[in-house]
Amino acid sequence: MINQFFFTSLLWLSSCYVARAQSPITYSPEQAHSHNDYEQTIPFWQAYDQQFGSIEADIYARDGRLYVAHDSANILPNRSLEALYINPIVEKVRANKGKIYAKSGYGLQWLIDLKTPARLSLPLLVQALSTYPDVFGKGGPVKVVVSGNVPPPNQFSQYPDWIQFDGRPDVSYTPDQLAHVGLISQDFTRYTRWNGKGLIVKKERSAIQDVVQRVHQLGKKIRFWATPDNVNTWKSLMNLGVDYINTDQIAPLGHFLSLRKTAEYQNPTPHTLYQPTYRNNDSRSRVRNVILLIGDGMGLAQIYAGLTANRGDLNLAKLLNVGFSKTSAADTYITDSAAGGTAMATGQKTNNRAIGVDSTGKALPAIPTLIKKWNMVSGLISAGAITDATPAAFYAHQPDRMFEREIAADFLRNPVQILIGGGSRYFREEKVLDTLQRNGYQVGTQFSQLESLKPPFVLLDDQSVVAISKGRPDFLTKSLQKTMHDLQKTKAGFFVMAEGAQIDYGGHANDVRYVVQEMLDFDRAIGEAIRFADSNGETLVVITADHETGGLSLLDGNLSRGYVDGNFSTNDHSGVMVPVFAYGPHSLDFRGVYENTEIQRKIMTILRTYHATKN
Repeated sequence: MINQFFFTSLLWLSSCYVARAQSPITYSPEQAHSHNDYEQTIPFWQAYDQQFGSIEADIYARDGRLYVAHDSANILPNRSLEALYINPIVEKVRANKGKIYAKSGYGLQWLIDLKTPARLSLPLLVQALSTYPDVFGKGGPVKVVVSGNVPPPNQFSQYPDWIQFDGRPDVSYTPDQLAHVGLISQDFTRYTRWNGKGLIVKKERSAIQDVVQRVHQLGKKIRFWATPDNVNTWKSLMNLGVDYINTDQIAPLGHFLSLRKTAEYQNPTPHTLYQPTYRNNDSRSRVRNVILLIGDGMGLAQIYAGLTANRGDLNLAKLLNVGFSKTSAADTYITDSAAGGTAMATGQKTNNRAIGVDSTGKALPAIPTLIKKWNMVSGLISAGAITDATPAAFYAHQPDRMFEREIAADFLRNPVQILIGGGSRYFREEKVLDTLQRNGYQVGTQFSQLESLKPPFVLLDDQSVVAISKGRPDFLTKSLQKTMHDLQKTKAGFFVMAEGAQIDYGGHANDVRYVVQEMLDFDRAIGEAIRFADSNGETLVVITADHETGGLSLLDGNLSRGYVDGNFSTNDHSGVMVPVFAYGPHSLDFRGVYENTEIQRKIMTILRTYHATKN
């Protein structure tokens, strides 16, 4: 119960600190507190290397000196406060020209827990630290907060103003006393016995939220000790607005907090979705056109991250027929894009790094080549380099994906009617563009030329395939719209492969914002493909991935705010199955669990049936 005096103090100070109370904390290692730091293998230095904003040391006064120990039985001559903390702290501040951290803008909170009475410990502490006023003095880079056997609040003012004290939320302080309080801490178990798994029950969570709010209204920061020590707890404390995350796991928490900027993303504006009519969706009527959309690196977590960011829905989520593709390569459990793309383009497994060849190096015809006998036309689009592994598998035959010059040259042997993406350098170096122009192709080098080009054409613009966050225009959707519009004039039908290439890039970068923005861009293209399929009822749309990238898991999210928090287990591909979504006639055929090679085989079987019936 807050007494009247405490309540008066709260009101007096809340007006001064209302701005901070309304501002969310941006978490980084600055909010990490090394609990019982002196028990680490290397006191101070481990937390310092992780750039922790708060470090704790327990001290005992003995024979006129201060020693660092958890209990008196552990006092050792070589574990003095000077040796373990004061000297290294001063050394770093002097080396960094007055800053504790050379590159970070924040200082260090040093929480000193007095195990012996304040009358014995505090005079020695003041004497030891007064030698370095530029480090520990008022305005210095190290904020000293005394905890444990602190003097009563009415004695706070008897000590130098650069010595502050660790308060408690249930203690009433006068405004003058509160000015000497540098931090407010409390035992977490006073509010909950939560073990760090799942959610804190509502009643207990409300009690914690209440104390956090009261402390913030006083303009103070709060820390809880005796908290569970795992990722879920750290994230829960962050959601509660706790200022310092208590830990004995220095490296894991430091890593977790250092990645906050790339782990969290909130989408400011959801995109409008297309509502499918489901025209011929569950029928096995004829298929004249096939649109294969490949979200490179897109697993279920990437999809749900996008759905969360888009306020709970995606064009992709409106599709009813879903299967799963097993993605392993011929020579390894975890595929790369070359082997994954080749499997979907040719219907055969190959080794990692191989483009359009089998595991022995023999060239394999891809879908665009196979459908020419039916007078069908093709288009290939990528929001990355068109010479990269996934799109290359649909026209090139090389033993290694790194042979991008040779991949570009292979296009002359397996040209499609429309080719859009990046990678112009290799087409220029191999003089592919010159040859294509002589063969009647129009060539564009800027995305702004898209609408003026007529098939057959090639549009290669590296400046327009940068990341969404770096200003990529509506490249993928507009390229797909243009390609579908131009190729639909062919009576025999068309095949289009369009790749959302940079979902994969975001996974490799372990950047949730990157992944989500690219996922949402890919979903816009999906909406246009579905719209086109509804316009004629003879178009099959297949959406899948070559593999998952990053081992993404979702730690937290908010569907109403479009907020996502993710964690990556790797910066490479993982071996999990990826979903296959299908829409339009014969979409039922893509249900089930199957090898990635079955995607090509199913497409070819469906087209073969259509053309056999037509003839």
